[in-house]
Amino acid sequence: MELETWHAPPGDTIPNHPRFAVLIYRGTGLDDPAAARARFASHGWGGSWVDGIFDFHHFHSSSHEALAIVSGTATVELGGPQGESFKVSAGDVLVLPAGTGHRRATARDGFTVVGAYPAGQEDYDLLREADDAARARVDALPAPADDPVGGQGVAGWR
Repeated sequence: MELETWHAPPGDTIPNHPRFAVLIYRGTGLDDPAAARARFASHGWGGSWVDGIFDFHHFHSSSHEALAIVSGTATVELGGPQGESFKVSAGDVLVLPAGTGHRRATARDGFTVVGAYPAGQEDYDLLREADDAARARVDALPAPADDPVGGQGVAGWR
């Protein structure tokens, strides 16, 4: 399993996190929904679901989010309109700090993800534009207790 990090730039409509980097785990072996849900749960990440990623820029101000790609491939735009595109495929996991814009730009071969959230953050919001209150929630949200896949990435958020 390899870890890449990327700092999303601040924006007007999509705030991105001011301190925490996006974590991109490659080659986690999580290419099955049940296995991804179990791994997330074993590290305290719940509220899991199985679906895709919306095709419009959005972010969550009240939660961090883990997205395990369990099938197919896609190009995902991170950071909102001012961000960058990343190619992801089955076995990759994106860990998005609160405020990080994301959207699916393209998808192929049955692209499916499992999403999950740190304990206590399962009741997430879904926003398309930031206001002062959303920015304050993003900035105040602490790092989760544990990394969703058991790696060291979230430790860098402390």
